[in-house]
Amino acid sequence: MNPIDKVVLFFNPGAGEQRVKARARASAVMNFDAASRGRRTYGWKSPGSSADAAAFGSRARMRNLSRDMIRNRPYAARGKDVVVANVVGEGIVPSVQSDSANALPIVQDLLQRHLLTPACDSLGEYDLFEMQNIVIATVFTDGELLIRRRWRNTRYDLGLPLPYQVELLEADQLDDTIQNHGENLVVEGVEYGPTGAIEAYHLKDQHPGAVRWRKTPETTRVHWSDILHIRRFDRPGQLRGVPWLAPVMLTLGELSDYQEAQILKQKMAALLAVIIEWTDDTNRPKDMAGGLEDLAPGAMVHLPSGAKPNFTEPPKVDGYDEFMRRGLAAVAVGIGVTYESLAGDLKGVNFSSGRMGRMEMDRLVKMWQRNLMIGQFGAGMERWFREGLSIAGHHGLPFTMTWTPPRRILVDPTKEIPAMIEEVEAGLNSRQRTQRELGRDPATIRREREEDAKADADAGLAPILPRPVVVKPAEEVEEEA
Repeated sequence: MNPIDKVVLFFNPGAGEQRVKARARASAVMNFDAASRGRRTYGWKSPGSSADAAAFGSRARMRNLSRDMIRNRPYAARGKDVVVANVVGEGIVPSVQSDSANALPIVQDLLQRHLLTPACDSLGEYDLFEMQNIVIATVFTDGELLIRRRWRNTRYDLGLPLPYQVELLEADQLDDTIQNHGENLVVEGVEYGPTGAIEAYHLKDQHPGAVRWRKTPETTRVHWSDILHIRRFDRPGQLRGVPWLAPVMLTLGELSDYQEAQILKQKMAALLAVIIEWTDDTNRPKDMAGGLEDLAPGAMVHLPSGAKPNFTEPPKVDGYDEFMRRGLAAVAVGIGVTYESLAGDLKGVNFSSGRMGRMEMDRLVKMWQRNLMIGQFGAGMERWFREGLSIAGHHGLPFTMTWTPPRRILVDPTKEIPAMIEEVEAGLNSRQRTQRELGRDPATIRREREEDAKADADAGLAPILPRPVVVKPAEEVEEEA
């Protein structure tokens, strides 16, 4: 009992007894070790901040640290490349379907001439697929990316198929000095409306870290409809992003320091030094190191009388490989990729272990493709494309746009492709879904097959018949595995 309980018990025994019983019941119910405060949980941080407040004031530092790691830490750069290559690869391809014979060629033509060429980029450099690489790479490094729509007058920009272009911006251009806009709250350059939804972005017209500014920086309020804000969502109510490396930055830094120390230790281990010991009664020569400059493998060096050589024992490098493997495995788990893809180490990997690792990673890759690149980037680019069509005079064209992710790398095509064919034939999967899983567009395949068949018929060639699929018994498959 605490002093208050003792006082209450003295003056009102009944009330004091209830307090003691209530405290005992609470102690019996609240028995989660993780919630205890003691030696084992000393130093644990558990603030009750919201998703965006958790990184408030520290996003800029985390971005800069993440960029420095990717510039100077090879495994951080490798992690970014693995995520970019698996999420977008050669590009998430848009395709258009329409039941209108008049609308389809118009939409396909403008899609090819605008989105799939550098005409859609305000700098005139990136097409849609290059933008996808930059988008996912920036989300990995910085945690978020802004894409701004710039309206153009096609009377002056005669080469533009549609009257808009897009500009890729880093989050550094958000003006964090503005606190409010009217009744709306502005936090770190993002303006929130009464319901908490984002209404606008306050953007600097130049990057604050540029070598030279073209003019005095100015801030512009841009409505949310002209901005695509690409970032990962991990908690309810989260509207800002944090660098992908945030959970593993400390581990990466310590691994890098350990690696540098081991390299220095290895250099020391490769050195061989000689210490000359002289007797007290020996007259030491003026050149005390005489003959040592000739020390080389297999050399015979004659020392002056009274000198005794002592060879040093350089330190040994032990445990480096196992320590780095465990550390990189932790980093790979934190990023969401396999250890083998991060470290480039295929030691001890067979078909089964490689496939199981790829299965887990493929699930994460599909999630990132759906949530980031298709759900945010793809949906936003489609919305702007439709609005551009309307302003260009093609209002109300009926069409749907789908996005096909890049081809998934097969671990063993001789085993996986027959399994896919069996799924389609058994009705467990559709042919077009299987084609999309392999990164191929069903409409393109169908059109090209028709073109091939027509070209073969015009050339008088016999049609190519499909090869029969031989299904092996389960016993043979297990033996081969």
